[in-house]
Amino acid sequence: MKNDPIHQFQITDLLPLEVGGYNVSFTNSALFMVLTVLLSSAFLIMSTSGRGLIPTRLQSISEMTYEFVANMLRDSAGSEGMKFFPLVFSLFVFILIGNLFGMFPYFFTITSHIIVTAALALLVIGIVIVYGFWKHGLGFLKLFVPSGVPPVLAVIIVPIEVLSFISRPLSLSVRLFANMLAGHITLKVFAGFIVSLSALGIGGVIGSILPLAFTVALTALEFLVAFLQAYVFAILTCMYLNDAIHPSH
Repeated sequence: MKNDPIHQFQITDLLPLEVGGYNVSFTNSALFMVLTVLLSSAFLIMSTSGRGLIPTRLQSISEMTYEFVANMLRDSAGSEGMKFFPLVFSLFVFILIGNLFGMFPYFFTITSHIIVTAALALLVIGIVIVYGFWKHGLGFLKLFVPSGVPPVLAVIIVPIEVLSFISRPLSLSVRLFANMLAGHITLKVFAGFIVSLSALGIGGVIGSILPLAFTVALTALEFLVAFLQAYVFAILTCMYLNDAIHPSH
């Protein structure tokens, strides 16, 4: 099982619990979601509790993260979109910390499970739909009718726009899930090559140098992917929220 690249994604019950015939056990996935929230909260509280004119390193990181997400949201949805800043900031930090947790040996990657990423994506799309109808009423449906489109073409364009909107939660969730899953499997495979070749003696040890180099390079790449996937999820969330705020094309 040590060399099984899929074993690292297995969900196990830490505190078995069944209520009304349903399994509601506290799992390793739930544990790392809790740890992600606790670590994120602790870092932000500690780094901002003693705010000074000359920021500490931790305060600088917090302020840069705040400005990074705030600028992203303003550029995508305008100043009116800042009302959704707590949502976008929380999603970005949660996904980023969850991705980084998965880079450590024997830790669990919560974003490698489609159920987690799908829940986050449905939360975003649900907020877009609810806010869009609450703010604009039936005017929100203008999102599916690009301005200036002739009625003849609208018959074709509207179904495409509707299908595109429906596919948003799917693409949003699958993109994050697939990238984290594929990256960790690749890392595990190359690391398994190192162990297998090293067991063959001196020739195997020499032969394991190449997969070792690939493992180091892929590890560095995965840290970059961990940040990029959090960024992509956040920027797409900002763009979708912009559609709820300004549904007219």
